[in-house]
Amino acid sequence: MTNRSTGMCPFSIVYTKVPNTVLDITVLPKCKSKSASTLVENYTEFLSNIRLKIQESNAKYRLDVDAHRREKLFKPGDLVFVRLKRERLPVGEYSKLGKRKWGPFAILTKINDNAYIVDLPDEFNTSRTFNVKDIYAYYPPDELETQPHSVDTAALSSGGE
Repeated sequence: MTNRSTGMCPFSIVYTKVPNTVLDITVLPKCKSKSASTLVENYTEFLSNIRLKIQESNAKYRLDVDAHRREKLFKPGDLVFVRLKRERLPVGEYSKLGKRKWGPFAILTKINDNAYIVDLPDEFNTSRTFNVKDIYAYYPPDELETQPHSVDTAALSSGGE
């Protein structure tokens, strides 16, 4: 069965033909055989072609995956929610109906695009370093309070004229 990344079956990649022993493809120092040296040269060229095919396939996979990726970038001082998994909470505190996201907390520093240090209170007793997949942006509630609209009953009874 052919591999979709390499386009060949693993057997033909490893052996290129009927299986040889290790001694058949190694260059022995005292051996000046032309066929042995061409076999080794062909085999190294063959392996380099397979490496190129695998790299092309990996690049294609990366493009497909990155098409659905969202960049999450935060600056120090931004308010965020953090997701604390079961392992980060004290024993007996986790409940599947409990809070999923805690916060808002401020970002202290950026380690890289994937990791941030968050200003967690000391009572959490856990590391302050979070992966970006466990950080969610905090959006403050709107300042404007929504007032219930009053309905003009006179306009309704007159037919809206």
